[in-house]
Amino acid sequence: MPKPIKYVMCASAMAGVLSLGLTGATGAHATQTLDYVALGDSYSAGSGVLPVDPTNLLCLRSTANYPRVIAARTGAHLKDVTCGGAQTKHFSEAQYPGVAPQLDAVTDGTDLVTLTIGGNDNNTFINAVTACGSAGLLSGGKGSPCKDKHGTSFDDQIEANTYPAIKAALQRLHAKAPGARVAVLGYPWITPATAEPSCFAKLPIASGDVPYLRGIQTHLNAVVQRAAEETGSTYVDFSRVSDGHDACKPTGTRWIEPLLFGTSVVPVHPNALGERRMAEHTMDALGLD
Repeated sequence: MPKPIKYVMCASAMAGVLSLGLTGATGAHATQTLDYVALGDSYSAGSGVLPVDPTNLLCLRSTANYPRVIAARTGAHLKDVTCGGAQTKHFSEAQYPGVAPQLDAVTDGTDLVTLTIGGNDNNTFINAVTACGSAGLLSGGKGSPCKDKHGTSFDDQIEANTYPAIKAALQRLHAKAPGARVAVLGYPWITPATAEPSCFAKLPIASGDVPYLRGIQTHLNAVVQRAAEETGSTYVDFSRVSDGHDACKPTGTRWIEPLLFGTSVVPVHPNALGERRMAEHTMDALGLD
């Protein structure tokens, strides 16, 4: 049986103790903190959100990413090894010289793990967004040139390569921390469901390719969810809560920065608001609020 999830002290609580809601234990565990490890790619690292963690500039990890928000609000003891550009293989092998495999941070004493992973496998995000953006500019925003050229190639890679890689990585994670609660986050929406003409200057995707690109992201999130469920992990679904907060929306509403004329040095990634909302929705899903 998995060991009980621990609890954290909340100094502001009138009773002195705030239950994390992951188990029904009380009493002796009340003075113990939650051992929390954050894994994953740039969506986990908050790449592009200031301030940057100076301890490892290669990973472009923000001190305001969603793991830091969760840790700050729960009082958890966090080990954050998230890294921009990470692929599932970097759970088991070094991403850069001096950067250990991410699973090295996980032990049999780990209570909670969160992660966002899979978008960089096969360079799915960058290749799809770049290809569709280039095609959109050349077509003046008309038609579906990206879909016409690439067809099912991105989806085929997701199914054949990304899905089994995520599942295998999660299996290795659970083997290292059999008592941990593992939360696998989906990716918030990058594009709206249909083209918004006013958005073309910021996200130059042809009108027919906007639903095509969203369909690729839908497929990616679906295989992430499948791998999570098949390994006993909790999938945190952003398909509803992030709707209407895509890169086409104005500052203060959007969670994802656009390709052009955004406010972040890393486009098509969550901004500070997006990282906070990712943290809050994950806390809701885990009963940490």
